[in-house]
Amino acid sequence: MGHLHKIAIGIDDTDSTNGMCTTFIVFQLVRRLIQIGARFNDYPRLIRLNPNIPWKTRGNGALSLIVSINNIQDAFKEACRIIEEYSEIESSADPGLIISSFDVIPKDIEELCQRTISEVVSKKDVEHLIRKYNLLYKGWGKMRGLIGALASIGYSFSDDATYELIAFRSPENWGSKRLVDGSSIIRMSHATYPYTFNNYDDEKGRIIITPRGPDPVLLGIRGEDPELLLNAYRTLKINEKVFGYMIFKTNQGTSVHLKPELNLENLGTYRSGHFKGVVFENPTVGIGGHVYFKVMNEGLTVCCAAYEPTGNFRKIVLGLLIGDRIEIGGSVRRSSSKHPRIVNLEYLKVIELVKDSILKNPICVSCNKKMTSRGKNQGFRCNHCGLEDTIIKKLVFERPRIISKGLYVPPPRAQRHLTKPLQRYFININKDTKIIDNWFENYEVSKDFQN
Repeated sequence: MGHLHKIAIGIDDTDSTNGMCTTFIVFQLVRRLIQIGARFNDYPRLIRLNPNIPWKTRGNGALSLIVSINNIQDAFKEACRIIEEYSEIESSADPGLIISSFDVIPKDIEELCQRTISEVVSKKDVEHLIRKYNLLYKGWGKMRGLIGALASIGYSFSDDATYELIAFRSPENWGSKRLVDGSSIIRMSHATYPYTFNNYDDEKGRIIITPRGPDPVLLGIRGEDPELLLNAYRTLKINEKVFGYMIFKTNQGTSVHLKPELNLENLGTYRSGHFKGVVFENPTVGIGGHVYFKVMNEGLTVCCAAYEPTGNFRKIVLGLLIGDRIEIGGSVRRSSSKHPRIVNLEYLKVIELVKDSILKNPICVSCNKKMTSRGKNQGFRCNHCGLEDTIIKKLVFERPRIISKGLYVPPPRAQRHLTKPLQRYFININKDTKIIDNWFENYEVSKDFQN
């Protein structure tokens, strides 16, 4: 074997609303790279980018592979061939492919990657970096996929990482109902909690690991540990032919997109982040069951919303009162002629609660009946016995708050891929980057080349 070159292969925007999934294209590329002798230095990487981008398809995921290979041009040709064979190029997909050989990711590429997680990034910025570092690349259509391709290469996993096992359907089943036994999913979810997440929504009794579209994905199990995901997958009862599976290293469930602090003076459309403030206007229920309220930060106010699909999360939001100190993580929705710019809630942290006090008329000391006011600053009179008192004041009663200090997130069905589930705030996993055996399985071919 000759000298091996360590490279990163980034791919994005190969699917459309009509079908396909970039994870499947990368699955096919992994299959081919193993056949030509590539060695994998890490799990395939699934990087979720800014979930607010309006032109995204589904989860806005970009993918990359870190491999060692004899011939870089062979890897490039194989990637081009597979993208052209499987991509939805004729149905609005604009794929991008980039190959780099950095020992250390340049700071400006890493910074661009961080921006793609929370902001809108221009393709011109990416093209500038491609030229600056003379990267090997190819784009199709509008080449919008170059943005995600470079971002997937530049992501560092410096803060957190999770994993996802994705199983793929045989092509003859694409577009048909997925045949995975629901009761086995529920049992798996409960047995692996809290080390897998977003498998099943107990509030609505809804299965989450199986998508509904015509794409090749059969199911995806997300969690903290690759070995655990593989064991969880093996417990499922699947009643259709499986093409294969692959384990990805991801930023899903990390809320990395909410790390930037939002400035209410300059709330960029489609931006994600967090900010602290004080409830300025009590929450109200609007058309469709959506809950709206206003928050003030440094003299500026912004409207925030918890939408109907967030279910019981809205009840928490409705429990806020003017003066409560809170922290909000969310995304900025575009304004329109009917709606102002709104921050859509992805989490709510209650920092401090005001007292919920009410005033009641005093009780007559003579007959124990409730007194009535004689007018502003004129005291009270008992209509039962006639007693008058010009000094007595109204009584102050404190009602218990229906919410308490702490962190609240929407239910699993309403969470984005990047949203950190509540359970992940309370576990600490030592992430081992060593690749497990059987991280990749392709049932359609011989197993001789898997390891």
